[in-house]
Amino acid sequence: MARRYDSRTTIFSPEGRLYQVEYAMEAISHAGTCVGILSTEGIVLAAEKKTISKLLEPGTSSEKMYKLDQNVACAVAGITADANILINYARLTSQRYTYQYQEPMPLEQLVHQVCDWKQGYTQFGGLRPFGVSFLYAGWDEHFGFQLYHSDPSGNYGGWKATAIGANNQTATSMLRQEWKPTFTLDEALKLAVKVLAKTMDSTALTSEKLEFGVLKRENEKVKWQELTDKELETLIASVNLTSITSPDDS
Repeated sequence: MARRYDSRTTIFSPEGRLYQVEYAMEAISHAGTCVGILSTEGIVLAAEKKTISKLLEPGTSSEKMYKLDQNVACAVAGITADANILINYARLTSQRYTYQYQEPMPLEQLVHQVCDWKQGYTQFGGLRPFGVSFLYAGWDEHFGFQLYHSDPSGNYGGWKATAIGANNQTATSMLRQEWKPTFTLDEALKLAVKVLAKTMDSTALTSEKLEFGVLKRENEKVKWQELTDKELETLIASVNLTSITSPDDS
């Protein structure tokens, strides 16, 4: 039945579904896991870095974490080429707002504008949805620290802790059980390590397979900081991972 209605994004099935949009979401479920956790002191973004080959020269920049503005960063899961288009659009939108109003763009307004653009790619013929999901971390003077998730359909929502990518249901279930409103930044970092240890296919966690970033405020300024390999190794060593099983064992 689906084959009769999945050739275009503009055709609804009799059940009211848009199959091409659903296929785009399915593509994201095969990407490396990304986790976002809100704490009282800031936001942690963590991601699984999938290494295709040992012969591949590692890039100088992050492949899963991107800084959009002084007060906003994001993690991506899905097709990186699609993500680059949206990241450039978000950066341009944010800088235009800053130029016009002389203040940083509120986070939800930025997410809303990017999602409006993404939704347009699900409504017109000859286009395909962006095969990427985002976790946005940001701070503004109106609502403080905020964490948002958006998907290829153009929908978005605010979260206290969430996950996207492979095994995201396992990760979300673990976050639901262990996240607390009183979490400090250190506790959020340790929880992110536990979640990725649970969802990743690898038997051992190393800094080569992970990317971590922290958005926090220091001296009345918002700061985005990506953890170095040495900091990641120290963080992994500080977490007790013996009681955590892989998704295949559970």
